[in-house]
Amino acid sequence: MFVEHKFYIGLSDINTEKELTNTCLLRYLEDVAGLHSEIAGYGVTDMNTTRKSWILLSWKVKVISRPLINDSLSIRTWSRCIDKFYAFRDFEVRNQYDEIVCIATSKWVLIDIDKGKLVKISNDIAQKYKPENKNVFEEHDLEKLKEPSDCISKISFKITRNLIDINRHLHNIYYLDIAKEALPENIGLSSELNYFEIMYKKEIKLGETIKAIYSIENDCHYVTIKSEDENIVHSIIRLK
Repeated sequence: MFVEHKFYIGLSDINTEKELTNTCLLRYLEDVAGLHSEIAGYGVTDMNTTRKSWILLSWKVKVISRPLINDSLSIRTWSRCIDKFYAFRDFEVRNQYDEIVCIATSKWVLIDIDKGKLVKISNDIAQKYKPENKNVFEEHDLEKLKEPSDCISKISFKITRNLIDINRHLHNIYYLDIAKEALPENIGLSSELNYFEIMYKKEIKLGETIKAIYSIENDCHYVTIKSEDENIVHSIIRLK
């Protein structure tokens, strides 16, 4: 099953160069993914009945051509593979001229919200999503990111109420905003990097202070988000 939804890029979605921000792009992608889950009967509005919730593990996103203000986007998503505990979802983003401007893939798990544990994704649940045999990237799985050994700089950041999602954790899209704060001023200030990966490892809760640690490795920018004492890795983000 392919699910498609249209978006219009407005003032709140852009940076100083009138470009769609990566954070807003992720919001669009999450919204259309949520629409698919609502159709399948495992969306946010079904949680009280199913007692299940989807948790995002990873993103890989490539922007081919940066959308601008007043552009119209059509975002298509589909479930491409469900393998026991892991579900993979791909996306294509097209502009008003039907040109592909972005591709993305993501990895999810299903959680029992009463027990707080992973549950195996049954064939019955998988078939409700009607998986498609189509990949936007050649790789089947998403690479497991590793924290670089060197550190160039660090910033501290406190999690406030406006950043919290329905699961009472830091919303997935805001990890990118924190990473952007950690980047050097000459990178990502007025423009967006066109390729990024995010690996989520441990949720971040309201009121926690985290550290965003910036590194460079193999010509890629890395931001590792850790607990204040740096004992817990919450996320690793790679951009280029």
